[in-house]
Amino acid sequence: MKKKSTSQSAFFNLRVLVGLFIALAGVSLALLATAKPAVGGASAKRVVAPSPGKYGVTTRSSVDPLVPVAFDCSRIRQLGIDRQENLRAGAIMIHCGQFKGVKSPSHSKAFSKVVQDLTAPLVFGSTDVDLITGTESFPNVTQSETFTTANPDDPTQVVVAYNDSRGRNFNPINISGASVSTDGGNTFTRLTKANGQSPFDNTFGDPVVLYHKPSGTWVTVWLDGACGGQGLGGYKSITPDDPNSWTHFCAFNEGSADRESGWADNNPASPFFGRLYISWNDFNQPNANIFVISSTDGGSTWSSPVMVSTQATFVRDVQITGDLAGGGAIYVAGMDEGGGGFPHNDTNLIFKSTDGGSTWSNTYTGTPFPGPGVTAVGYFAQMFSANGGYWRHEGWGEPAAINNFVHLVYDQHGTGSDPADVYYIRSTDGGVTFGAPLKLNTDATTRPNWQPNLSVSPSGTLLATWYDARDSADTDCQYGNPASPCYKMYSRKSNDNGASWLPDDTLSDVISPLPAQPDPGIQPTYAGDYDYGSAITTKHVTSWTDGRVTISGTSQQDAFTDRDLVGFSVATADPACGSLVIGTAPTDFTIILSDPADPSTVQASDFTVNGTPADTATLSNGNQTIDFIFNSSPVVQGENTMHIDAGAIHQASNNDPILEFNCTFRFAVTQLAVTDTNPPVGGTFTPPAPGSYPYDVNWNIAVDPTSVQTTDLQVSGNSGATVTAVTVSPDGLTTTFTLQIAFGGSLTAHIAAGAITDTFGNPNADFSGNYTVEGCPPSQYVITEGADAIVPGDTDIGSHCDDCDTPVTIPFPFQLYDQT
Repeated sequence: MKKKSTSQSAFFNLRVLVGLFIALAGVSLALLATAKPAVGGASAKRVVAPSPGKYGVTTRSSVDPLVPVAFDCSRIRQLGIDRQENLRAGAIMIHCGQFKGVKSPSHSKAFSKVVQDLTAPLVFGSTDVDLITGTESFPNVTQSETFTTANPDDPTQVVVAYNDSRGRNFNPINISGASVSTDGGNTFTRLTKANGQSPFDNTFGDPVVLYHKPSGTWVTVWLDGACGGQGLGGYKSITPDDPNSWTHFCAFNEGSADRESGWADNNPASPFFGRLYISWNDFNQPNANIFVISSTDGGSTWSSPVMVSTQATFVRDVQITGDLAGGGAIYVAGMDEGGGGFPHNDTNLIFKSTDGGSTWSNTYTGTPFPGPGVTAVGYFAQMFSANGGYWRHEGWGEPAAINNFVHLVYDQHGTGSDPADVYYIRSTDGGVTFGAPLKLNTDATTRPNWQPNLSVSPSGTLLATWYDARDSADTDCQYGNPASPCYKMYSRKSNDNGASWLPDDTLSDVISPLPAQPDPGIQPTYAGDYDYGSAITTKHVTSWTDGRVTISGTSQQDAFTDRDLVGFSVATADPACGSLVIGTAPTDFTIILSDPADPSTVQASDFTVNGTPADTATLSNGNQTIDFIFNSSPVVQGENTMHIDAGAIHQASNNDPILEFNCTFRFAVTQLAVTDTNPPVGGTFTPPAPGSYPYDVNWNIAVDPTSVQTTDLQVSGNSGATVTAVTVSPDGLTTTFTLQIAFGGSLTAHIAAGAITDTFGNPNADFSGNYTVEGCPPSQYVITEGADAIVPGDTDIGSHCDDCDTPVTIPFPFQLYDQT
């Protein structure tokens, strides 16, 4: 095992000064063209490290664990594997000789040169944080391609999911990872179980991480070997920092999913509040069409797939998003890549659903534009010529939406030899028409600016972030060379929903080398295909691939992260937004601010609960924490609203007014819970199946009858049970579900937390019970392949293939499971 070394160089930080200047100046779209960043220098130190040594495919088994057994290489293009982005597809390409395995980068020096700190004054972000904690085992050290989410109910909680090759040779394979922060993003810990791996066994990366507000559950989605071979599955947890708390689920079973994305509708005002969405390219389809599925119960069950893209050409699933304002609209950004290669043209497309993902329409198809890059390796364009072509990318970005405004960032080839510039377009009519593109990077160089991500906060601030090589020269960006500075992360921000933009400037703290991809089982041109940024009320969060950390003398891919505050705001509250308080109504409310407050601007009346002002206010923690205390509790059973007016309190350092704080929590003297059932838990449904059976669920307090529906009860097991009806007793203390059960065997009944509410609207506690059903169990069948030879054109006329379905019409009726 080898430890990692990283730069400790200091830099002159003018963040506050420059930030104040920008805030006071205010810049409109028409004035941005001349903005240029200042560049400062700082000393760098050298760290002696072992020479890289030689490594190659001889260190791995003859068959890569990512490659299916006996895979037929002649089917690569038929299956669209050359167009897929996932790490398994890359391993197949290597296995079939379509790509050579990675080679150790050659450097002229035997020492690791720590990255020179060429930091400009930072306008955006805070201190960069390396997400990859713990030890590493070279060469399985590739971590990139990120999805970043903050908890809207508890901003101190941030989860970043990413691809991580440390478990490529583990059994079961595990090339998915995540890091969790419980202090708002100041520090992160990589999730690692006792076996040295992440909790996400048998997954192939392509990260998605979502927060499900109704249940307080974190949901990750990956390409999952347990869900059809390469389907969509994941892991869930309500305590994400505990690596042993994540439990597995399957969302869709198939063998050719790729490039999934996800979004959670967490606005209580939405008609689809709490719904989770996953989009992906299905390479089982003729054009690898985009599909979407959704979940209404926090990821336990998922809908049937709905086809989104119906074009006769391949359209990449760029990313999915939804309207934060609560209208319920969701959007998928797609890209027609013009057949791939380089040069080629790209075309942006927007697909929209207004009915919770049940139906979709293609509302916008843009004008083709030249795709970014300098060369091609196979299907994919590459951003650098280093190492024979490196960093595959086709111009993908990210959409965002709020209040019927739809935003999209992407990149395209620049003028002349400029490989890429980042562009932004905006729709004010729900994604039907878009305005003229705005180039977000304002540098006058011909260096690449590529792979942007975008987030929008509930207050309408936008943050676009991208990779930017303007601070390096053509002779830089040497593959894996720690002594060769290449790129920084740049950002640009709008405070008015995209109408105007502040100047672009640096987000990351140091300039990164071009990191190598040293893992011989991972596609050699891969450096992360996307970074999904997001935002909550108080901050934007984003992550990226960074090469500042060296291992074995090589600059390699680590995932880094940072956040940019929306403004002076409430960071977290106790009681927490969206929480349920049980027992005694509180009189003490704790508010933690994003920055210290000016004490002279703080008054007890600044904070109200249900319109009632506090009686006293006490500051602590350097004036960053305020305890608002009531002489008697203003809290009622059910929903309660905490509120601070915009501008009521001012920031100490710059007199900035606080953003409006408005959030709700619930209070219950006693939480709604199941007391017992009939049959009792552990009991038996009689008489023997098949048949229809009543299932009584008794509660400790009355339920709200309007909150009860058949889907609230989830049944599983081998008895083939379904829920067909439900009634509520007049006193609200019993719900009687009708179960149709086909076979004898096992049955598990589950009512998820929050599925049913009491008469005050407060959610139920989770309930689960196991039962037995009398009767014959479902028959078990063993299918054995025949040994007879197949003669094409003779015994299998018109139906011989490697993997196909052959429909056969049976000319007589038959019965299966009592069904004709």
